[in-house]
Amino acid sequence: MDPPAGPRASSRTYDYDLVVIGGSSGGLAVAQEASELRRKVLILDLEAPSAKGTKWGLGGSGVNSDSVRRLLHQACILGKSIKDSEKYGWSFKEPARPGWAELLEAVQQQVACQSQALKADMRSCGLFYLQARGAMLAPHTVEATDVDGRRSTLSAETVVIATGDRPQYVDVPGGRELCLTSDDLFALPRSPGRTLVVGGTAEGLECAGFLSGLGLRVTVLPQPELLPGFDRGIAEMVENHMLVHGVDYMHHHSLSKVEQVKGGSKDIVSGVSEAAAQQVSSGSLRVTFVSKEGDTRQEEFDTVLLAVGRKACTSDIGLERVGVKCSPDTGRILVNDRDQTSVDHVYAVGSVQHGRPSTTGLSVHAGRLLARRLYRGDDIVCDYSSVPTVVFTPLEYAACGLSEERANLTFGQDNIEVYHDYYWPLEWTIPGRDKNSCYVKVVCHIPNNERVLGLHVMGPNAGDIVQGFVAAMKCGLTKQQLDATVGLHPVSAKVLTTLTWTRRMSEAAMQRGGC
Repeated sequence: MDPPAGPRASSRTYDYDLVVIGGSSGGLAVAQEASELRRKVLILDLEAPSAKGTKWGLGGSGVNSDSVRRLLHQACILGKSIKDSEKYGWSFKEPARPGWAELLEAVQQQVACQSQALKADMRSCGLFYLQARGAMLAPHTVEATDVDGRRSTLSAETVVIATGDRPQYVDVPGGRELCLTSDDLFALPRSPGRTLVVGGTAEGLECAGFLSGLGLRVTVLPQPELLPGFDRGIAEMVENHMLVHGVDYMHHHSLSKVEQVKGGSKDIVSGVSEAAAQQVSSGSLRVTFVSKEGDTRQEEFDTVLLAVGRKACTSDIGLERVGVKCSPDTGRILVNDRDQTSVDHVYAVGSVQHGRPSTTGLSVHAGRLLARRLYRGDDIVCDYSSVPTVVFTPLEYAACGLSEERANLTFGQDNIEVYHDYYWPLEWTIPGRDKNSCYVKVVCHIPNNERVLGLHVMGPNAGDIVQGFVAAMKCGLTKQQLDATVGLHPVSAKVLTTLTWTRRMSEAAMQRGGC
């Protein structure tokens, strides 16, 4: 919705009570909440395309890529379920095969519908939306540049920065010209073929997992480790599970160069024109690696996917003009516990914040609380501890709270007890799938009545399982309370109510030569 022309019918001197620069999930949340509290709000959102020209709809890469990741994860789950169904008595006249073009078309339609729904929600609550790039010109003054390059200036009592982040590129020859990011992969008009995933981030392992699940050859090049920031023990389990199911890993190497190989295969999917596919790739890629000993090796891939982290979109939006301070290391905005920047009328929400966890759910929650503090007189600040997160690897991993390593570092290893166990989902027993793969871990603080500091689940629907325990953890859940909880048989989540095996018991058994 375009902002209305003419003067504002108000005695106040600003054009808007609130201007949100960026249409990320946190920005949409603070804008909608403020509008429902009868404030005049404008969202400026014009996200630059990726180096390959990929664009997201309203909601930015955060909201949209989260949805895409879940849908592609589901596509792989369905593939496994089809194989399992034979053991349950189902039969098929022809073997089922994945179709890249059909899958991506369905996913992109869902993203488009989601963007339209967001716009409808904005209209219903009276929000003003302008497809324009916003930048700070001066205190309380914002410049909007629309898609045609036309500029206008407007004023706002409060400004919120919610521009989100985008995947990073690597600084090697061919890194930007020939490599893709996850943004591009989700819009690729051809099958990626044999794929190299550079980086062991959650985003990278998710992409590697669903590509492998669709029957493609995938190699992961961790830089420097897998799932940085997550529990190390479970990160190793995720790696082992993916390795067993066909994903290769190339440890102790770094990316040196990516080159186009003339005359390589194009691997075009039916239903997509050859010209469209050539816009993305016209042949194979020769990749040069360097080992930690300095030796070089080369391999050929059809696609090189970069998943080495994300960079905040905070440059070129005029923050330095008004004195908003950013971290010199990350470029992310420094904020206080009320999400306020170094400039009192400028706030930031979501992944642009420095030193805080970043999930779509957290950004939405923080945005709503910010609007209520600004315009309803509330004093509740966002709690950035015990934030749930989920990784859509082939065997889903979800967690809330501290990793075992972080708990030991924070409270001392002698003050930490870890309860853990493997479990076998009932639905996996008939097809005989992966008996010792699913796993749970509960990290407890002994001096505080064994309060649960971290809860980790690796298995089907792990995110849904963990979500159910998040509220309990916010209320101070203890191991005793977990033990007193009645388990729901025969669902997998009941394993969390019957944990007796501890890390100390495991270590003692290993010392005795036990299992």
